[in-house]
Amino acid sequence: MRVVAVRLAVAMLALAAAGCGESASSADERWRMLSDSTLARTEVAAARIGDAAYVVGGFAPPDGATTAVVERYDLRRDRWTRVAPIPQAVNHAAAVAHRGAIYVLGGYTAANGLAAETNAFWRYDPRRDRWSPMPGAPSARGALVAGVIGNRLYAAGGARAGGALRTLEIFDFAGRRWSTGRGMAVAREHLAGAVLGGAFYALAGRAAGRGNFRVVERYDPARDRWQRVASMRKPRGGIAAAAVNGRIVVVGGEEGAGTIAEVESFQPRLRRWRTEPRLPTPRHGLGAVSFGGRIFVLEGGPQPGLTFSDAAEVLRVAG
Repeated sequence: MRVVAVRLAVAMLALAAAGCGESASSADERWRMLSDSTLARTEVAAARIGDAAYVVGGFAPPDGATTAVVERYDLRRDRWTRVAPIPQAVNHAAAVAHRGAIYVLGGYTAANGLAAETNAFWRYDPRRDRWSPMPGAPSARGALVAGVIGNRLYAAGGARAGGALRTLEIFDFAGRRWSTGRGMAVAREHLAGAVLGGAFYALAGRAAGRGNFRVVERYDPARDRWQRVASMRKPRGGIAAAAVNGRIVVVGGEEGAGTIAEVESFQPRLRRWRTEPRLPTPRHGLGAVSFGGRIFVLEGGPQPGLTFSDAAEVLRVAG
């Protein structure tokens, strides 16, 4: 195990702390540790097809080189395997699933660090274990988010040349064309994205010189309009999110005090946030997918900056 030596102790403290404050979780809704991945890394992209999650790219030890490694995690069998690497090594990319394929967009392609943003758009076919190029996005950027609604992909935020972006770009899978939508009100990078109820949510994130945000915006594709919804309880950047049981669950992140253990979830119908059990292995630059009423949290950095983890943990989320 290549995470942190105190992982079990941290988990026990986190479970004890989860009983404090407002929470709808019962004793059965606690984090469970899973098999370690094949590679410790951070700043990954992750998406799910069926009962498999795919983790793409990121930074890998020992020196934080950008990696092209792609892992497949069997969500039922708790088993990791390597699959075909992405053709171009990338960190801070966005990943989504659509009609049985994984799509990876943007990110940084420098051998080390946050440089050489790309507009590259890749498709992975798991049946053939093969990658193929898609039409490049209008903008090159890293640390962005993406989501799929119907037959369109929505990509928002991110950074270019160190500056945070408001940009929204839309890819029509049927026409294989990009277009530009209305930008977010708040420019952000290292944010999280999730799709729920036909809307695309852009959650928290940060901007150089302004620190972490609590802001949440919801995009209505029918109206091409962003709307502010209830802010998160804790400012955070370097995060991941997934829609589970009618809720959007946000995990991870980093701040001056360290990585963030607090987990919270949003119920759009109630328009408020709820505290969930704390993450046993706090991480930033992590991946998250939902499956079977659970959120699976994969890899990421256990300390701020360039650190690496092979941790995988799962939480059942009450509706």
